[in-house]
Amino acid sequence: MYALVFLLLFFLWFCKTAVLYSCFLLLKFGSKGFPDCGADEKEDVRCPEDLALPFRKGRPWRYFSGKLLDFYPSFLRVPLKPGRSLMDWIRLTKSGKDLTGLRGRLIEVTEDELSKHNKKEDCWICIRGFVYNVTPYMEYHPGGEDELMKAAGTDGTDLFDQVHRWVNYESMLKECLVGRMAAKPIAAPKGVLPEKKVLASSAKDLSPSYDWFQTDSLITVVIYTKQKDMNAELVIVDCQDKQLRGEIIIDDHSYLVEVDLDHAVSEDVAVNIAEKVGKVEIILNKKDNIHWKMLGQPREGHNTFIKRTDRGLFYRKCKLVSKTEVTHDTKLFCLMLPKGTHLCVPTGQHVYLKQIIAGTEVVKPYTPVLPFLPLDFQEPPRHGGVHIYLMIKIYSHGLFTQALDHLQIGDYISVSNPEGNFKKSQVQTSEDLLLLAGGTGFTPMVKLLNFALTEVSCVRTVKLIFFNKTEDDILWRSQLEQLALKDERFEVQFILSQPSKDWVGKQGKISSSLLSEFVKRSRRDSKVLICICGPTPFTEQGVQYLKDLGYSQEEIHAFTA
Repeated sequence: MYALVFLLLFFLWFCKTAVLYSCFLLLKFGSKGFPDCGADEKEDVRCPEDLALPFRKGRPWRYFSGKLLDFYPSFLRVPLKPGRSLMDWIRLTKSGKDLTGLRGRLIEVTEDELSKHNKKEDCWICIRGFVYNVTPYMEYHPGGEDELMKAAGTDGTDLFDQVHRWVNYESMLKECLVGRMAAKPIAAPKGVLPEKKVLASSAKDLSPSYDWFQTDSLITVVIYTKQKDMNAELVIVDCQDKQLRGEIIIDDHSYLVEVDLDHAVSEDVAVNIAEKVGKVEIILNKKDNIHWKMLGQPREGHNTFIKRTDRGLFYRKCKLVSKTEVTHDTKLFCLMLPKGTHLCVPTGQHVYLKQIIAGTEVVKPYTPVLPFLPLDFQEPPRHGGVHIYLMIKIYSHGLFTQALDHLQIGDYISVSNPEGNFKKSQVQTSEDLLLLAGGTGFTPMVKLLNFALTEVSCVRTVKLIFFNKTEDDILWRSQLEQLALKDERFEVQFILSQPSKDWVGKQGKISSSLLSEFVKRSRRDSKVLICICGPTPFTEQGVQYLKDLGYSQEEIHAFTA
């Protein structure tokens, strides 16, 4: 009898607990939910490759309730207090609490007024003309209060752009919006007109221009770039829902053609590039064979030639078409671009993935790879230039990567235009290419390896020094070993920080002694390029060790996002 009563009470308690927990998850994540991503989850504090070194600023990792998480931009990371995670901040912004201190009013802020709010307990910051009260955000900022205080009471736009202009601060700080900056009047001396800011004639001559033509069935938009080295990687085209966007990358500038088309076109878009004369043709197929009176209505950035850093990132929805295991915790994601998109990610550049998590945009950079290493020394199939491959490490408690891993085949995710400052010309003039990779810092080396071995005739040696924790963590080990056997110019050296007792290779972490042993010129006067990528401390200390060994800044390229 007592046993039956006990079982009944236990059953009731269990049901109550299950219901309460379900309600908790529903409130926390909404109807879709993230079954393995609790708000108080804590990422393993180790670096991705467990190269245990002091944490510094640089790469997109962040602390989450005092632990390391895998999606925040490059800041000087400081352990956050319990209850100060990203999810905690999102909950606070949705609580209805007045975070501005203005009871919902928006005000116009003068420079003088902004400068008064420059203390930790009263901190306002201006970003792109909008002023935010970031005082309540201080304890939630993964870079710590000191980083925010660098822009306290001032216009922090430049500082923000230097660190992570791709982060959607409008979404993160929308409940902290104080108002707009007041326009500053321009006073000119009597009898003197204010100077007009115009392009110099030489700059005008270099600015691209466009025109358009039509036949019964086609619309052709022609962009005259005035460049003699134009190629497919410098042209980005998106045509969706009667909106045409064509962007041309010219060094650190960007030229944009962006219009709402006058009539509908089909999804198929062709891009022709006359590389030697710099002419780019975007060919659209009319849905109805009618005569267009105009190309369309210009959008905000249409026909502008500005610095790339001044142009906002553009995203398009890409479909997940496959997801395969690379190691026990790393997967290869294949994303398919929309039909109306022309996009080739240049070697050494990265894209940003954007997801909406608990109502807030979260962004993380990844460097595209090839679907496999080209063992026959030929460029692997491009699949019509419509696929992007990303090698992504999945963290057991990582908010962003867990959400990625829960994507089903056929689901969509937002992918940005490429960014990065690596130039392939750095490789084209090198005789020795030395690659230092820590864990998933291997990803930029994939396309770099292929480019050097298939397209650069002057390269004599390509050496990859690959740091990992254990043998199970080595990405594409078999392919790398096969490539070393196939091409005598290529050599790979695996170094483990926590090897098994059966490991016969090198062990340790990045150090001056290890680098002095493996990083060497093939000849005394060889032109060398050393590329390094990995966790921030790995990269920063590696660069310093290389400089100590006598390599110049021009001979070193550090991949950071």
